[in-house]
Amino acid sequence: MSDEITAAGFEAAPGTDDWRALSLGASALFRTRAPGEGAVLLERVRVLADGADHHPDVDLRPDGVVVRVSSHDVDGLCRRDVALAREISAAAADLGLAADPAGVQEVELTIDAADRERVMPFWGAVLGHRREDEDLVDPHGRWPGIWFQGMDEPRPLRNRLHLDVFVPHDVRQARVDAALAAGGRVTTEEFVPHWWTLADHEGNEADVVAWEGFDEDLADGLLTPEEFRAAGGADDWRVLQGASAYYATGGFDAGVELVARAARAAEEAGVPLFADLRYSGATLRVGPPEDGWIDAARLGVARRVQSAARDLGLRADPAVLRDVQLTFDALDVDAVRRFWAAALGYATRGATDLYDPLLRGPSVFLQPLDAPREQRNRIHVDVMVPADVADARVAAAIAAGGTVVRDAEAPFWRTVADPEGNEVDIAVVPGRAEAWGG
Repeated sequence: MSDEITAAGFEAAPGTDDWRALSLGASALFRTRAPGEGAVLLERVRVLADGADHHPDVDLRPDGVVVRVSSHDVDGLCRRDVALAREISAAAADLGLAADPAGVQEVELTIDAADRERVMPFWGAVLGHRREDEDLVDPHGRWPGIWFQGMDEPRPLRNRLHLDVFVPHDVRQARVDAALAAGGRVTTEEFVPHWWTLADHEGNEADVVAWEGFDEDLADGLLTPEEFRAAGGADDWRVLQGASAYYATGGFDAGVELVARAARAAEEAGVPLFADLRYSGATLRVGPPEDGWIDAARLGVARRVQSAARDLGLRADPAVLRDVQLTFDALDVDAVRRFWAAALGYATRGATDLYDPLLRGPSVFLQPLDAPREQRNRIHVDVMVPADVADARVAAAIAAGGTVVRDAEAPFWRTVADPEGNEVDIAVVPGRAEAWGG
């Protein structure tokens, strides 16, 4: 009998109450009171994962730890994922950490394309994603995957949604060149060197941002990207949305050791740390705009993390780093912002910015639109939520000005449009295999 299990089967298994099945596996969020608590749980997870020879993805946050189990050999879930999930839940309970099942979700994107094969290479190049069948996925499991679906009739107007891809300043030219070689084109040079606006063969746009020519006024005590780079002792780090570093670990144990040391250094300094641990590498971030940007204390933590990584013999690879943002052009910025905060469960920063409270999904920026573009976008957002959260999420989106425009596939997904027609599919995974026979 196959070891594979459906999403619904996983959630029905005894001992998985903390977990919710989404598109990339099953995830649990355990709330912590300090980064050091997260480090202790991470070290417990290492022992369990090594014992099972089955290693999860772990995202350590200032107030929680997200663990995701999946079996890459079957591109889904297996009974070994159930067993590991039970053990991790028991370890968290032993540490007095409560689960927050409603706090997990995954954001993805869908592009409607007349010629999928002509647009996919561009998006793979600009995002650094790899192709899996008819989709693009982040090889490091951090940023939204992209699904492509057919489009029967042309929609020639410019989208009201585009992507901003933040990359290190010293790989920007290579990223732009790769996107152009993959069929992209420069649509305007008006904003160079702040960012480069590129488009695929069908006009879907991405801005490649590298913080060159930074000219924003910062509050006293905050560092510009140039000042951060010149400070010394953090050569492995790059300024994107905050300062980030990626270390290839060659295995899970070295990554756990690095992230645990980083968490304790951050706690000692009183600095929030965001760490994404995968089997082959770890990404660490301090000072995202949602957390106050980069100051001397955050620079100090970056230096300590770099020192720890080098003590462990780990190699930095800045070319892996990137951050992703969704930018909406809106006639009524406030109305559109309220909708997307509700639909994505995001927090608000200022009048134009939204962000995932766990900083696991792309940020959102809204900018004014002078005249209507009355055409359905060729890009829409998909948010995978727990099945027991979906109805409330749809209701919140409607209460925030949204309209359900398609629900034929409910409860597996419902398409809700914001007040200006930008769409999101609010989707759940459990039950699909049973209903659709796959």
